Amino acid sequence: MSHSLTSEGLSEKETEELIAHLDRESNIRRFTGTPGIIIKILLLLFAAYVLLVTLFISIPEQIRRCIFLGILVFLGYLLYPLYRGMIKRSNYIPWYDFVLGVLGSLCFFYYAANFEVIIGRAVMLRPLDIAVGVGGIIILAELCRRVVGLPILVVASCFIIYAFSTGYSLRRIVHQLFYTTDGLIGTPIGVCSTFIVLFIFLASVLEKSGIAGFFIDLANSVAGFASGGPAKVAVISSAFEGMYSGSSVANTVGSGSVTIPVMKKIGYKPEFAAAVEAAASTGGQIMPPIMGAAAFLMSEITGISYPVIAVSAILPAVLYFTGIFLMVHFEAKKLGLKGLPREEIPVFWKLILQRGYLFLPIIILVVLMSSGFTPAYAACFAILVAIVVSMFRKDTRFTPATFVEALGNGARNTIGVAMACAIAGVVVGIVSLTGLGQILIGSLTGIVNMPFFTMTHSNLFIALFITMISCLVLGMGIPTTANYIIMATVTAPMVIKAGEAAGYAVPVLAAHMFVFYFGIVADITPPVALAAYAGSAIAKSNPIKTGITATRIAITAFLIPYIFVFSPSMLLIDTTPLQVAQIVATSFIGMLGIAIGLEGYMWKHVNLLERLMAVAGGLLLIDPGPVTDIIGFCLILTVIILQWAGRKKKSAS
Repeated sequence: MSHSLTSEGLSEKETEELIAHLDRESNIRRFTGTPGIIIKILLLLFAAYVLLVTLFISIPEQIRRCIFLGILVFLGYLLYPLYRGMIKRSNYIPWYDFVLGVLGSLCFFYYAANFEVIIGRAVMLRPLDIAVGVGGIIILAELCRRVVGLPILVVASCFIIYAFSTGYSLRRIVHQLFYTTDGLIGTPIGVCSTFIVLFIFLASVLEKSGIAGFFIDLANSVAGFASGGPAKVAVISSAFEGMYSGSSVANTVGSGSVTIPVMKKIGYKPEFAAAVEAAASTGGQIMPPIMGAAAFLMSEITGISYPVIAVSAILPAVLYFTGIFLMVHFEAKKLGLKGLPREEIPVFWKLILQRGYLFLPIIILVVLMSSGFTPAYAACFAILVAIVVSMFRKDTRFTPATFVEALGNGARNTIGVAMACAIAGVVVGIVSLTGLGQILIGSLTGIVNMPFFTMTHSNLFIALFITMISCLVLGMGIPTTANYIIMATVTAPMVIKAGEAAGYAVPVLAAHMFVFYFGIVADITPPVALAAYAGSAIAKSNPIKTGITATRIAITAFLIPYIFVFSPSMLLIDTTPLQVAQIVATSFIGMLGIAIGLEGYMWKHVNLLERLMAVAGGLLLIDPGPVTDIIGFCLILTVIILQWAGRKKKSAS
């Protein structure tokens, strides 16, 4: 398979329609002719503003964030209709959307223009200030509903109702949510307007440079010939794409339109083919160096530098994709699937010589961030390098039109992330105002200290399990970024406190990475699994079965967070090379055992007892204790020996 096989999957139009159907952020109005040119100019001006403010202009943080939101509210109402069906009419913006866009932007510009006066008044807001604040919150909330969806507004509304029920006045709540850096213009929007937006631009530029096709071809040259090659290509290419793209749905549709039809063609069931792509694409958000928008927020919230977070995420990400790779391999062996013919596979070294330069922007990004440059400057320089290297070949060369389109796409994609960050800031603001976080921490501590939870690890495990379920449930309705912000505010401190109560010090980074992981895997966890639904639409498979299969394939994603909480060595926290080697070895062997048990095949079919032994051994290797490691290793080794002996016996007969 090569990237030229895109024609076997979805057409470009079908791909856009599928993304728009499943990804609300892509559900935008269509503009042609003069209106289309005007919209492109507005998006380009926004991109220019972001670059200027980031690199050359210094203004107070509150003013910068308000202007950022004010511009996006106006652009958002121009692009996103009241409901989905209205996008069928081109070049049409209802008068009320234009009015809402103007009024919403004026609310934020009002605060920016009167910043010093309002700050001087503190909580003593005038009636006009309150009216502007209420109007700004409501108009932004409606745009968030259009772009992100209703569930996140339900969550935010529940927190606001809680604030009213505990005696806080409208004046106090409006001041907290609109006029302080603990609300709409809080840390999430600050990070979004400083770092995230630039990495969204970088992803758009890289996409236009043809790097996605290069990654698919590169993965194909490495694994296309192996048993069940196209599925392994999907895993590898999605890991590569995850280096710059933070959207599970977009990754699934982008590479899945190439890989899923070919997986079906060589013999994989439609549900399995779609599930492989969905699971691998979802893992892209945990793949350094970019890791999606939430990783930048993690850096700001925890105070840990982004390069440290990216380095810490390497081993978990490698193990995640290794686990999926093993599941794919054993499924291929079980079905007796072959690889692709050699003549359909690109030559690796020829591919590297011809298009290996497309790696340069990512290499430059990593080098600059490792050298102490801020992520913002590193992203800007990487964008420049991407444009330069695109000139090496005619088929990747940027023209003024493609450059404008790339920045326009980046500006448009920023709207959804910014709205999610702003509304998540409402939750953060209410938690800060009411002290709700401390109440929840106290409640959880009471639960884990009940008499029947006597073991130290048992107490912490209960806290982690509650956090996992909360992240998965919340992730069914809201984006990864907002999920992380809310859970990092509410449940991450609970995990740390539960660890202290259990006599176990959970590192801050481990607690936040735990939340981060489970917010991401919600994209493949039924009943709402958008990445799995996107894959099923391409494969024409049952969506629920696809989601269940994707969850089984990505089972390592549900285990790895527990491993690095109990064994922070996996995150390279206060560790030695020997400890890292030990945790990697035990984790890999554990994943091998779980893959054998769940797939029911290694060199031959695995009977029920062997499957139970393999899964039990894998789960025991999660616990860092030497006793559990030895027992788990022995169980898996026994299964491997039995499989080997059975294989030899079968060959002899």
